[in-house]
Amino acid sequence: MTDVIDELHRRGLIAQSTDEAALREHLATGPVAYYAGFDPTAPSLHVGHLLQFMVLRALQRAGHQPVVLVGGATGLIGDPRPSSERQLNDRDTVAGWVERIRDQVAPFLDVPAETEGLRGPVYVNNLDWTAPVSAIDFLRDIGKHFRVSQMLAKEAVSARLNSEAGISYTEFSYQILQANDFRELHRRHGVTLQTGGSDQWGNLTAGIDLVRRTEGAKVHALSTPLVTKSDGTKFGKSEGGAVWLDPALTSPYAFFQFWLNADDADARAWLPLYSERPAEEVEALIAESVERPAARTAQRALAEELTLLVHGPDQLAQAEAAGRALFGREDLASLDAATLTAALQEAGSITVDGDLPTVAQLLQQTGLVASLSEARRTVKEGGAYLNNERVTDGDVVPGEDAWLPGGWLVLRRGRRAIAGVRRGV
Repeated sequence: MTDVIDELHRRGLIAQSTDEAALREHLATGPVAYYAGFDPTAPSLHVGHLLQFMVLRALQRAGHQPVVLVGGATGLIGDPRPSSERQLNDRDTVAGWVERIRDQVAPFLDVPAETEGLRGPVYVNNLDWTAPVSAIDFLRDIGKHFRVSQMLAKEAVSARLNSEAGISYTEFSYQILQANDFRELHRRHGVTLQTGGSDQWGNLTAGIDLVRRTEGAKVHALSTPLVTKSDGTKFGKSEGGAVWLDPALTSPYAFFQFWLNADDADARAWLPLYSERPAEEVEALIAESVERPAARTAQRALAEELTLLVHGPDQLAQAEAAGRALFGREDLASLDAATLTAALQEAGSITVDGDLPTVAQLLQQTGLVASLSEARRTVKEGGAYLNNERVTDGDVVPGEDAWLPGGWLVLRRGRRAIAGVRRGV
């Protein structure tokens, strides 16, 4: 078997692991069943989850057996956050999200039946073994193996205990539920390795301890690092909120732009984590990014590779075409209405009703310029564009033939300042 630990270290994907020498030996003995869990606390996963898929996919390529847990039980409880109690969602909502996330995971790990050496994932829902357990059995058979002092040491729990919000017993018990998942998966599927984020380390080790106490078996865990942005803001957030993997919540264009617009330092730090290219190719891309930052080599590599992985080749092509078209390098009419709409909503847009304003007025109303006089000056200097055509008269009103698919006009000031105008109903 491939020594996948070296690859994970090379890419910076291991923050912590249990007895690494023993884990290496265990992985070398043959196919190992390993798992990661995803709680349905929202209708979609987001880019923060991608790091787990990088680990799952690397282990799968090395010949091991992925088991994907979507937490129909733990999703009803919610892992404690450092700041405040989670809002509990109703059972039907969580059940619907379980199915959505299960379908969302499939493209990352499903492999054709004829693929040699790769094992397709096993999908499980922890509600299947958690729901039948009575409260008495839960406390007697599982709860007795946990020490409150160790549970209190978890960072999120201790932070909540020292806050005005406090913590409910419901969220406090989450660690026991996740630990029991490891035990059940060890029993049912022979799972011997759990992966998760570094903020889950206490839960991961609790599972290891429970398996040892109840099954007398040695199992393993490894965690991924916390990904941050160089400016201190939270990774995975854009101006519109979380960057979701569901195209209905974050369009493929907006997803592509999230990576393309990354800070230089962030892109160089993220490329080894998220790219499955060979090491020498990643190093060359980072070196080129340092030498020619204006080319945004690292950002474009991330945007292309991850959009292809998450949304497929057709949506990648549309996202790239949208960027080229908006900035005058391709015909805007080549874009479909959905892609153009997503791109202009991301760039910023206004809706106009009634009589259509002049181009100069639209430049002001969209915020591309501060005043009408500035708009007219921009037109005079040759810096105003309507649908990628240079505007020579700021007082002209766009005609009916100017409207693009979806009922849009595209205004541009200079090379990169874009805004959309949509016709009202």
